[in-house]
Amino acid sequence: MSPARPSEVPTHDPQTRARLGWTLLALLLAWPVLRLAEFQPAALFAPGNLSVIGGFLAGFLPPETAPAFLALLGRATLETLAMATAGTALAFLIAVPLAFAGTRALSVSRIGPGPGRGIGAVVRPSARLVLMVLRAIPEIVWALLFVRALGLGPAAGVLALAITYGGMLGKVYAEILESTDTRPARALLEGGSGRIAALCYGLLPNTAQELASYTVYRWECAVRASVVMGFVGAGGLGQLMDQSMKMLNGGEASSILLVFLALVLLADALSNALRRLLA
Repeated sequence: MSPARPSEVPTHDPQTRARLGWTLLALLLAWPVLRLAEFQPAALFAPGNLSVIGGFLAGFLPPETAPAFLALLGRATLETLAMATAGTALAFLIAVPLAFAGTRALSVSRIGPGPGRGIGAVVRPSARLVLMVLRAIPEIVWALLFVRALGLGPAAGVLALAITYGGMLGKVYAEILESTDTRPARALLEGGSGRIAALCYGLLPNTAQELASYTVYRWECAVRASVVMGFVGAGGLGQLMDQSMKMLNGGEASSILLVFLALVLLADALSNALRRLLA
């Protein structure tokens, strides 16, 4: 085939009109949604609002560095890390068996007729239904419930994170396992291998990096959620932040936010290290 002559080479993107049309359609759909949400960014730049925002931000400087407060901050940070780590670990224990049961790529009954076909048709939808129920209720609602049952403290936050994040982790684990090349796992199942062996040798080699990265990301989200749940009595940095904000102590709030930023940077570094380790 002869190469295209310069006159035959298109001078513009043939998909320009289609992309422009979809963009305009998206804007038309977004406009009533923004109006319904009362989204008015211009109100932020009104003279009165700017002065209020400026005065509020000025109160955050300088950060509080008193030894007594730093001791409280260190204890609250450890409490938040413990809450997020324990909650994520329990969520992992909930998510793994449910994701294993709900992953279609590990279904023995799908490779052909057999006695387990009816059981598989019930177990997989049931596992996915349980995952949906777990992640449907926000962790802050569970935290309010467990604070009433267990009292103030991080135990309520741990259980709240375990339930909600168990549903989130299980759903994404199953989707990651199904989105990779499932032919090795299918070949192992057709050869008589068990489902655990098919998971370990057929699916995990191609998905370990993504699974580890998502798990660390969820741990990072758990740190943030732990801070939010502290406002309802679950302890940690959130409870300390709530006390500082109620006392209008911007310096203490600023120090807490800096520690929170350091925790997010730590989670990002941990994720990168795990991806390099599993590469």
